[in-house]
Amino acid sequence: MPPIIAITAKTEELRNMPQTTISAAYAKAVEDAGGIPVIIPILDKGTNITHIARLADGLLLSGGDDIHPDYYGERPLLGLSLSPDERTDFEIALFKEALRLQKPVLGVCLGSQLINVALGGSLYQDIPMQITNPINHRAPHSVSIIEGSLLNRIFSGETREIQVVSTHHQAVKSAGKGLVVSAHSSDGMIEAIEMSDYPFLIGIQWHPEQELDNEYTRMLFNAFVDAAETRSGSTPGGLQIDGSKLML
Repeated sequence: MPPIIAITAKTEELRNMPQTTISAAYAKAVEDAGGIPVIIPILDKGTNITHIARLADGLLLSGGDDIHPDYYGERPLLGLSLSPDERTDFEIALFKEALRLQKPVLGVCLGSQLINVALGGSLYQDIPMQITNPINHRAPHSVSIIEGSLLNRIFSGETREIQVVSTHHQAVKSAGKGLVVSAHSSDGMIEAIEMSDYPFLIGIQWHPEQELDNEYTRMLFNAFVDAAETRSGSTPGGLQIDGSKLML
């Protein structure tokens, strides 16, 4: 059976009713890589969070609005578009349970920031307000991949710079416990984080799901889903990276 990938979502009011919403591109990226995408609504019961983490072979933390700065000990600046605390609490609890169970995790944009905050890190609340001469992070730009990182190995080990689709105004300021930086932009902003002593944990600041035909999108999602497949026990053996897939 293909690995099951749990994908977090947000709640929006549509026609006066709360709706669970997410870009279909996340599910498409997982399916194209050989996984079974399952969209997870925001839930309250801790036991359900535990069950989801156990049933899923991998966890994809999707994008969204800003985490309230209370979560990393700061007062909010003006102009933030805050994600509901219910989502933040739920995703932190789900992430920590997945971490405890050693499940592969991929965080995209907000998902990357949530990984960092959950592990005690902090964020730049607004890059243009807090950084001198930043590039435009709400537009496509280049990202430098750090040599020797898992992300670098996934991208063939030779790729040092890629072009990415980006829509964020926040970024990791100080990395959380156990996290290392694996990519940055030309203005010094952290663009990717990972955990080196963990089977597969990567957070990226850009949106690969918005470029489904991009080779680096395929490499990243293939690696993530293959790691989930290995973790599920459906395919025996150890991981070896050949630049496009995690081969067994």
